Amino acid sequence: MDEQQRAAAGEELYRALRECRTLDPLTERVADISIEDAYHISQRMVSLRVERDGEQIVGKKIGVTSKPVQDMLGVFQPDFGFLTDAMEYPDGAAIAVAGNLIQPRAEGEIAFRLKKDLQGPGVTEQDVLDATESILPCFEIVDSRIRNWEIKIQDTVADNASCGVYVLGETAVDPRDFDLPKLKMTIWKNGEYHSEGLGSAVQGNPLTAVAWLANTLGEFGIPFKAGEVILSGSLAPLIPVVAGDEMRLEIEGIGGCSCRFV
Repeated sequence: MDEQQRAAAGEELYRALRECRTLDPLTERVADISIEDAYHISQRMVSLRVERDGEQIVGKKIGVTSKPVQDMLGVFQPDFGFLTDAMEYPDGAAIAVAGNLIQPRAEGEIAFRLKKDLQGPGVTEQDVLDATESILPCFEIVDSRIRNWEIKIQDTVADNASCGVYVLGETAVDPRDFDLPKLKMTIWKNGEYHSEGLGSAVQGNPLTAVAWLANTLGEFGIPFKAGEVILSGSLAPLIPVVAGDEMRLEIEGIGGCSCRFV
């Protein structure tokens, strides 16, 4: 794809986001679209949110890291995207679906808040740990501008890693006090047990996933910045949600977060 085609695709995805509608998969329409093309499309889409809507980039995310999520989506490598301040909701938030989300699914995750900059290549798990101020329980509500979630890796990367919104719990803890792969998360939907997962579901260790993201974005000259939030990927299968649903999660020994959809 040339720069004009990438920019047009970014504009198309931005308009779909704002109009809450879906598009046919890019991979059906552009035979030779690459992951690098998709990344540049994503950058254009996000830059339009900043330029036209005044949003600020406040973090990054990695997705499609765990086997249950890969199996559900049929995408077998991680994706990556950018978080803006407009995506963030507080613990217990009421999140509007109409006019805001299209086909949302909830993911239980561990979020990292950074205390110093970090840039690949060569970032290790220890580098991530050293750069992290705290970890927090998190719901990411992924959403797709692609018809019926019929995505390949290029589609989801272009669509800013299927970002929707995210909810951060109020409990922030020092990751050095915990064995991250063994952290157990339990998720409830509408007051009933739904699923659970361990930190090891995310590439064996959330630190590994975050290091991968730092190194992948480093290839494009994009750093992690002090103060940013990094979402490390879902510990359990994606959970479709609609208006009226309530979600809650708890990370054993740390705390939890919740949200409801209206």
